[in-house]
Amino acid sequence: QFIVLAIVTHFILFYSIFDVYFTSPLTHGMPPHRSTTIPPSKRLVLIVADGLRADKFYDFKYAPYLHSIINNQPSISGISHTRVPTESRPGHVAIISGFYEDISAVTRGWKENPIEFDSVFNRSLSTFGFGSPDIVPMFKRGLTYEHFYLECYDHEREEFGRNNSYELDLWVEEKFKEFLLNKSNSYKQELDQSGIVFFFHLLGIDTNGHSHKPWSFNYLQNIQIVDEIVQRLVILIESYYSHDQKTTYLFTSDHGMTDWGSHGSGDDTETLTPVVLWGSGIHQTRKNIHVEQADLCPLMAYLLGLEYPVNSVGQLPVDYLYPTDEHLLKAYLQNARQLLEQVHVQKQELMKRLINFKIYPLLTDDDENIFFTQMDRLLKTGG
Repeated sequence: QFIVLAIVTHFILFYSIFDVYFTSPLTHGMPPHRSTTIPPSKRLVLIVADGLRADKFYDFKYAPYLHSIINNQPSISGISHTRVPTESRPGHVAIISGFYEDISAVTRGWKENPIEFDSVFNRSLSTFGFGSPDIVPMFKRGLTYEHFYLECYDHEREEFGRNNSYELDLWVEEKFKEFLLNKSNSYKQELDQSGIVFFFHLLGIDTNGHSHKPWSFNYLQNIQIVDEIVQRLVILIESYYSHDQKTTYLFTSDHGMTDWGSHGSGDDTETLTPVVLWGSGIHQTRKNIHVEQADLCPLMAYLLGLEYPVNSVGQLPVDYLYPTDEHLLKAYLQNARQLLEQVHVQKQELMKRLINFKIYPLLTDDDENIFFTQMDRLLKTGG
């Protein structure tokens, strides 16, 4: 009898491992909520420098252009906190989709999510992505993404150990330049619309970090090259749009890297990444901020006036978005509604699975309705 009990117990524990770690936590069926009807920006440029550590970036001599923006333009800068696993795919999912990695994706080598998920790219009118074949196409799989244009280099270019890994980043810049200035470009109409995203994935720093370590000349030189690329991209985009001051720029990284050239765990060198935000909608300077990586997702949605991605758990960082006005507060309230929708769906799923499921008395539907009614009234009256 004891042996049977032990076998059953081990079976339950073994099953629980797969139930907890290899079952997707994502929920579906939530209605979307638009962030704002008066977006601060017409277009957003997302630049992700793969594998860039915060401490290496904030050493002035390696990124003079970006630091000139921090010091001389209205901008928001500081630290974005990533979570384990500190890998490229989970980091990009957090930034662009607003949730922390579906751990069951490890069974697919972090290459794709086991189930579909929402993203800022999905909610945009058009997204134009350039970079690694392992990252950029990931957000185009599954759902209908006719509005997603992408260009990626071949896998062979990603070979670790090359001394000129920065060429991957120069390739991205060149392909975008060719695309934007192509007189026969069939996307000219989309490029002039509101709610579009330019996404640049720059892999060179990560590749050099793995091959030569983050304190090497190759790694630090690649930071400077990325800084120069960012400057040229800004000049190119501003020139194309005749300096209309309707573009917002977000520069960040998916994860950092240890001194010995690895990442994946929770050391500060892996979880602390830089974030710099400037351009349309950014009116005051805030330095040394700290945000959760997933918060960048609702931030981008708000800046473009998009619907918040329904799987996002990020919170709009209103504390850093001055001045605080009625539209920003409404966007914050819409963010709360979007997060609450996930709670409702998860609650319904738990009620189906659990026999003695009890609702926390202070989180009833009536209480929620009263709260949002009061918030809406205060916003209308200016209270």
